This record gives sequence, C-alpha cells and structure tokens, in this order.
Amino acid sequence: MFVGILLRLIGAIILGLVGWRLGLFIANWAPGGELIWIVALALVGATVGFAFTPGAFTRFWRWVGQKIRQIPAPVFLAAIIGLVLALLASALLALPLSLLPGLWGKVLPFVFGLLLCYLGVSIMIHRGRDVFQPFTSAPLAMLTGREREDGRIILDTNAIIDGRIADISQTGFIRETLLIPRFVLNELQHIADSPDPMRRTRGRRGLSILTRMQRESDVPVQVLDTDFEDIPEVDAKLVRLAKSLRCPIITNDISLSRVAELQGIRVLNINELANAIKPVILPGEEMRLRIVQEGKEAGQGIGFLDDGTLVVVEGGRRHVNAEIDIVVTRVLQTAAGRMIFAHPRELGNERKR
Repeated sequence: MFVGILLRLIGAIILGLVGWRLGLFIANWAPGGELIWIVALALVGATVGFAFTPGAFTRFWRWVGQKIRQIPAPVFLAAIIGLVLALLASALLALPLSLLPGLWGKVLPFVFGLLLCYLGVSIMIHRGRDVFQPFTSAPLAMLTGREREDGRIILDTNAIIDGRIADISQTGFIRETLLIPRFVLNELQHIADSPDPMRRTRGRRGLSILTRMQRESDVPVQVLDTDFEDIPEVDAKLVRLAKSLRCPIITNDISLSRVAELQGIRVLNINELANAIKPVILPGEEMRLRIVQEGKEAGQGIGFLDDGTLVVVEGGRRHVNAEIDIVVTRVLQTAAGRMIFAHPRELGNERKR
C-alpha cells in the first residue's frame, strides 16, 4: 500500500513538472494567459501521473523481468563487463572532451558515453569469448560460456514444425536457452502463408508450437534478430550462426545434420534421440500387432508399433484390419528410422511341423 502511494506521488511530481515546463513553453507563444497554461498543464500532468504510474510501472517491471529471465547468465555477465569497461573509458574521455569550446564540450562527453556503452555491451555479447581467449582460465571460461557452449541451442524450422521439441523441453532434459533466429520465424511465416494447404498447415503448426513453448515451457525461448543478408539459404544461415555463437543445432533434417557436422558443429538430431529411446526388439521376440494395410510385395502386410515403428509382416496380407500374433525375424536400423520384419506366429508353427 505504501509503495503504491509513493509511486503515485513520484509520478504526480514528475509529470506535474513536465506539465509546468510545457505550460511555460506555451505561455511564451500565448501572452496574457501564462498562469492559466502553467497551472492547467501542471494539474493535468500531476493527475495523470497519480492515476497511471503504478500500473505502468508494474507492467514495465514485469516486462523487464521477463526479458532478463530469457537472457542466459553468461551473456548477461558479459554485457555487464562490457558496460563497466565502457563506463570507465567514458570517464577517461569526459575530461578532455569537456574542455572543448562552446556546445561541443557539453554534448560530446554525453554522446561518446552512449556510443561507448553500446559498443562495449555489443562487443562483449558477441565476441566476449574471443576477447578473453588469450587469458582463458576456468573463471573466465565460465563467464564467457565456453564450458557449456554458451548455454544456448539453436532450433531449425523442421524441428519446430515437427513439434516433439515442445514435449522434450518440458521433460527437463534440456536446460539451455532455445534460440529462434529471426530468419527461421520468417520462413515459418512464409510457409504459413503458402497457397499449398499442406504447407500452410505445417507453417501454422510450427507457429502454434512456438507460442506454446513460450507460454508453457520452463526452458527460456529467445528470438535472435541476427541475420546474414549475403546468404540466401536458411540452412546455410543456421550453420553460419551456429559457428559464430558456437552453439549446437537441434534438427531432424538429415542433410542439415551432415553439413553442420562436416563444419565441426554439434548437432542434436531429434530422430536419433527418438530411435535411441525406443524399446529394444530382438529377432525371435513375439508380439501382438494390428495389420492396417497391404505391403508392397506380394503377401505382405503392414503394421505399426505404438512408437510409430514400421513392421512388415510376411504373409500378413490376409490379416488386414485384424490383430495377430507375430514373431520378429529381422530388425533393420536406417538413418530415417527402424524397420521390423516379422511373420505370423501360426506360419512359424507350420514351418516347425
């Protein structure tokens, strides 16, 4: 209660002074009514400040807190170091610049201070690791993020549309900040606006998944405005960004995975993760399966396990739309996933006879 009243009073004083100064300015152009303008605008400013300051301040503070939570700790520390160094440089330059004659001596210290602060923060955020590399030690490596690859992971378009990353991020296995480059968002928007209904559905699905992750996921999701105008392809931009930030890429695109790995970039492939956690199935194992369609070869039937694994059943064509007991004969692991070959258990019993 006390804090709210104090904020209202501060807002009323500040905006009241603004109204008073504005009244003085207008009074110079409207002789004869100086007092009316000054009093009226001062009262209006004080009233607006008293009424709206708490709400505006609360919303602003929440917005600042949300943005700070999305910034990885190494980046935040690097920005603070860059700001401190810039302020020190500004203080050293302020005295000689203030000795310049006329208006230059008053304006240039302020202008150079702002410019140095901007450059200091930008350089430390983007090139902090390279700046400290000659002096690398354990504390500096922690500050610049070398031990954890800056604590960030880049998401590509296919991984977003795939949707499984949203579920993975809620399990706690990923703790790093997920980076969404602006050019990836632009590609998703382009796909969502496509005249092709299938592509349009995929693009809208990707945008809705991003919205869900920002609202529900415990993992910070940060949008990067970094772009490379000289590179037209999105995949090439992703590789360039990953190299500059020294971050891994999450994808399910085999081509992107191979190109990135050839350039020394760590790739986290969602398909490989899904294959790794699938239950182990060995030849000779029995299970029950529903045959949903005919296979490509004569007599074959096709079914799917609960995790989506394709099962080809020799002699299963006559059991389409029925559940049967099968015996696994062979398991084939490919880059695209896993395939299981089997035959009906009754067929195996007949062969034994």
